[in-house]
This record gives sequence, structure tokens and C-alpha cells, in this order.
Amino acid sequence: MGNLESTGSSGTTVLTGTTVLAGTSRGVFALDPAHGAEPRSVLESRGVRDLFGVNDRVFAGTGAGVFVSNDGGATWSASGLADHEVWQVRATADGAVLYAGTQPAGLFRSVDSGETWAEIESFAALPEAAEWCVPLDDPLPGRARALVVDADDPDQLWVGVEVGGIAHTTDGGETWSFGQPGGNPDLHMMWAHPEEDGVLFASTGYGRADHIAEEIEGNAGVFRSEDDGRTWNYAWKGITPRYSRPMCIDVRAPYALTVASAPTAFSSFKDEGGAHAALFRSFDHGESWSSLCDEAHSPCDANIHGLIPDPAVPGGVIIGTDTGEVWQVSPDAVWTPVAAGLPAVLSLIVLDR
Repeated sequence: MGNLESTGSSGTTVLTGTTVLAGTSRGVFALDPAHGAEPRSVLESRGVRDLFGVNDRVFAGTGAGVFVSNDGGATWSASGLADHEVWQVRATADGAVLYAGTQPAGLFRSVDSGETWAEIESFAALPEAAEWCVPLDDPLPGRARALVVDADDPDQLWVGVEVGGIAHTTDGGETWSFGQPGGNPDLHMMWAHPEEDGVLFASTGYGRADHIAEEIEGNAGVFRSEDDGRTWNYAWKGITPRYSRPMCIDVRAPYALTVASAPTAFSSFKDEGGAHAALFRSFDHGESWSSLCDEAHSPCDANIHGLIPDPAVPGGVIIGTDTGEVWQVSPDAVWTPVAAGLPAVLSLIVLDR
């Protein structure tokens, strides 16, 4: 966990005693916000969609497989799946088993800390898999981009597929059930509530197997399940923009759920008038939401792709944007710059030095 040191009466803070790693479209960069040092490239790779820490190791899910660092991100080595785009890496509570979700939509497991990986072939063999795809003009294969591993049961996990739905197993992949929250197959992120069994959250978009859905309420946004994903409720009523993608939940009370959204999948700082992105937070399972945007970011010209809880301030977050910026956002919506001049920031992690 990091430490924070106040810098004045405005309520803004700077990260101290930590290293921030930013996964970008061109690799991993190490940031030293407390000393104002220039970002330092520590891993060159395409599309670092995920940074995940377990047992003092950091795993990077990239467009060229999995990489691992044993020294806080200073150096990296390949950890397998080099022929796959890896969208997310997660682990069992004790870190003994790792899972990786890929594009084309596949699920891999490692039982030796990432030294070797074996495909869970039953996942890609699901009957529904034949329809998984990202419906662009030139369709792309579906992505297994969201993983949740049950904290108490290592054989129970959920895999969110963009564009497909959610696969759920209670026996380590021997058998699966499959569904779509609110009939929406365009899964982006999933998180389990850290203290409430069976409570899951999913962020979704407008993608459908063969088209893009109409941009109306209910067709994109956040869904909540209270029964391990068997049924889902729409938790994004009245919120615009509706297209939700980055999402995180704080493991500390009051368990803030934070979501970034934009008008469409392609919203960008390059758009006329900017991306029109937003950042919202809920303390009540998505029943109500409040904005985490300050006056200068209402809406936000840059789109938000990286999003993690601030490890030292419950309710605060750290975000990364498509303009290559990293910001620390306090619980009362004070935005403090951490870094700039990076490639598009897709993922983040904060480590103690």
C-alpha cells in the first residue's frame, strides 16, 4: 500500500513512498510522482491492458502475452502466452493459481506462478462461443477480458466475454453455465463485492453479435447481481454517458464502486469537443451515483481507460487517459496530475518501494 502526503489546504495530495506503474499502448512505464521524475520505460510491448500484483510479483497482460516482474517493475521477463493478446490476469486468494483471459476468447491457467500455462479448453468449446465476436466493419474475435475468481473457492470463477456474455464455473472449468446481464453480451469489466458473497458488478457497452445496439438507457451501463450472476439488475439508471468500461471497487469500507463512461466505444480526445467522458462513484451498490469530475473535467475531454482505487485513500481513485495522462482523484473530486506525456494509459498499479 502507498502513503500519501498532503501538499496544502486545497485537499490535493501527491503519492509518496510508492512507484506507480502505467500500462500503455506501447509498454509499461514507471512513475515517481513524489519527485517529479520523468516517466521511465521499463517494458516495451504493445497493448498493456492489465497490471496485476500477487505475492510481491507483478504480472502484465499485453498484446504479446504475459510478462512478470519480481522487483517492483524495474525489470521484466516473458511469462508465456506470447502468441496471445492477454486482456486480464487474476489469481486465487493465496496466489497459487493464476488465470489469464485472451483474445481470441480463451482461458488459461497456471499452477506454477506463471512459469507454464495450460488452456482450459472447455471454455472455448462452449456452444455459445461460435457467436463471440467484436462487431466492427471487419469483425474481430471475441475477448475474454474480465475475470473474477471467488475469494473463498478457487474452483469458482466468472469470465466476461466481449462480445459474448458471462461464463461461470464452480468446478474449475469442468462444467460451465452461460448468461448475459440484462441480455447484454458486451462485457467489459467485472468485480465481486469484497465483503458480500454473491454480489457482482459488470460494466457493459452497445456491442451485439452482429450489430451495435441503439444508444438508449438499458442497452449499456452497469449491472449488479446478488446471486452469483444468475440474475442481474440494471444499476445505471439516469446516468449519461451510458457506455461504461473501466470499473473498480475499493476493498475498504465503504466499498466505493467507481466507473468511467463515455458516449461510445470510440470516444476519444480527438473527437470534436473531446471525448465527453465522465467518472462516477457509488457507495450503495449502484442504487445512486455521484460525479467524481471537477469543473475542468465535466465532461472530460480525454477518455478514461486506466482506473484503480487509490491504495491510501478510501473512495479515491487513480486514472489513466487516452492523452497519456495519469491523475489522482480524491474522494471529494480534486484532480491532481501525476504524470503526462505517456502513450495512451490502459492500466495502472501502485507499489510500495
